[in-house]
Amino acid sequence: MRDFVDRLPEITDRSIPNRGRFLMVTGAVLLAVSIFLPLWQIHLEAPQYPEGGLDMYIYSHKLDAGNDGQDLKEINNLNHYIGMAPIEEEDFAEMTFIPFLLGGFVLLALRGAFFGTVKSVVDTLVLFVYFGAFSMWRFYYQLYTYAHNLDPKAAMDIEPFTPILIGWKQIANFTQYSFPREGSALLLGATLCFVGALWMGVRSETGTDETEASEPDPATA
Repeated sequence: MRDFVDRLPEITDRSIPNRGRFLMVTGAVLLAVSIFLPLWQIHLEAPQYPEGGLDMYIYSHKLDAGNDGQDLKEINNLNHYIGMAPIEEEDFAEMTFIPFLLGGFVLLALRGAFFGTVKSVVDTLVLFVYFGAFSMWRFYYQLYTYAHNLDPKAAMDIEPFTPILIGWKQIANFTQYSFPREGSALLLGATLCFVGALWMGVRSETGTDETEASEPDPATA
């Protein structure tokens, strides 16, 4: 362990191979595209909606809903019936800055590809993992808050509950489904790209490009 700690400065200064730089650029592209795709979907099914239920889509910068946005109005009508506050885009302050944060991570990933060192990849990966963990916690906290602060004077009296984050859950006569969408898949793909680039850099013993290492030394030729 002590030997590993002593070697950390040398490891972080290693160069990542060209394939690692390519992975960093690929991760940057995936992050940029994810801004325009839905990150999550919440789907509600009930007997009174036999034609497919209600859908809400969560983007990094907006809320959208099925049936040209009418599903969100219907969801809020149902929420009012059980005493839950209406879901409004204005209440999600993070939607005003998350796209800019993702843009910042795009620049960090391109910086990592440009400098091509293990430390530049670590900077990008650690900050992005922290951002992802915080975002998931924030999402869960909002679900918890919405369903625990119920109006006691509502038409229907139900116990406070927590909507499911991933999977399905029965709530009264509704079945709620919650699952990640294309945008989240791209974020996961970007994370895997960064991890792959880091792994290549750490495994590089010489800290040089693979193509350079394979060339014969003119002095010994």
